Amino acid sequence: MDRRHFLALLAGLGGSACTTGQGLFNPCLPARLPESLANHDLVRQAFVGLRPDHIWDGHVHLLGLGDSHSGAWVSPRLQSLRHPLQYTQLRFYLNASCVEEARADLSFVARLLALKQVFPTGSRFMLLAFDYTYDESGRRRLDLSAFHTPDEWAARLHREYPEEFEWIASVHPYRADAIEALEQAHEAGARAVKWLPPTMGMNPGSARCDEFYTVLVRTGLPLLVHAGDEKAVHGSGRQEFGNPLLLRRPLEHGVKVIVAHCASLGQGRDLDKGADGPLQSNFSLFARLMNETRYEGSLFGELSAVIQRNRAGPVLKTLLETDAWHERLVNGSDYPLPGVIPLISLNKLIRQGLLAETAAELLNEVRRHNAILFDFMLKRSLRSGNKSFSPGIFESRRVYG
Repeated sequence: MDRRHFLALLAGLGGSACTTGQGLFNPCLPARLPESLANHDLVRQAFVGLRPDHIWDGHVHLLGLGDSHSGAWVSPRLQSLRHPLQYTQLRFYLNASCVEEARADLSFVARLLALKQVFPTGSRFMLLAFDYTYDESGRRRLDLSAFHTPDEWAARLHREYPEEFEWIASVHPYRADAIEALEQAHEAGARAVKWLPPTMGMNPGSARCDEFYTVLVRTGLPLLVHAGDEKAVHGSGRQEFGNPLLLRRPLEHGVKVIVAHCASLGQGRDLDKGADGPLQSNFSLFARLMNETRYEGSLFGELSAVIQRNRAGPVLKTLLETDAWHERLVNGSDYPLPGVIPLISLNKLIRQGLLAETAAELLNEVRRHNAILFDFMLKRSLRSGNKSFSPGIFESRRVYG
């Protein structure tokens, strides 16, 4: 593979081909920080003013290759050089999570547990299950699925490590057994349900989801739903299903909706003006929903991935400066993506005036040890003028608990 092709593959990860000065790959140093870092003021102040038992990272992917009894599955396309973009993406994701490929499932969990030890006692990582793609007929489509993380595995890890992990189920609403699976997830202690519509192939604005929404309301389970374009996970390729305005349907049913990434990528049709409405940025459509008073108690935005180089900029500046939204924003890391080195540029954030140059060297060093702590500290360090993210954003338990 030549350099030009390789850099194009890096862009396909969702970012730029430029590097950060740290190289391309996560060095996977021990997750526990050396004393020189652990005792630094910026590290110690990251958790000041926060209630430890309310610090829940609401977006931690649970990945595996199915080499244990986890039931995890990864598409053969991601493991074949015949599909170079997907193959390269998987290489970066495995490196970001410091996986030993000979024992991928168990080493992924072991690394998560090590990363968690740096966080205060009482905090939690919320592990995401991930369902297969299904088509309109309710048929499972392995050919359109990138990976699968069973609810059962995420639930089992919560049972085994209840002081470290909560979990979020993933149930495709087109499945014949969708309602049964949703009820089972609730009984097993799921805190929410995760959808990625552009990849998984569900239309959140479809009437066929109505029964699913009714059960979500009855059980009190929030819907953590990706909105905006999807670049990191291949699947059904239905980018139009990431339109934030499609979320009016679950909201009108009374579902608590948490919009992953605050719909911070791509464009969607202004469906309020009809099916052929003009294209608008997905973030502006998300902002429209956030500014409608009728959704104040049910619509939330989630900060995973908003610091990535292809999302940071006006979107991040708006999120920092819109104080009225802060009580409805929640934190999530989108792990392992903070460990994919090319995705986040501290230099770009410095140039945009959102990060102090004096913080960059320390943050880069923390990242070499602990990608989730890096993500947390970076968001806590961001400033736009005199505005920063309110502390309550990082106490995500208030939304999921």
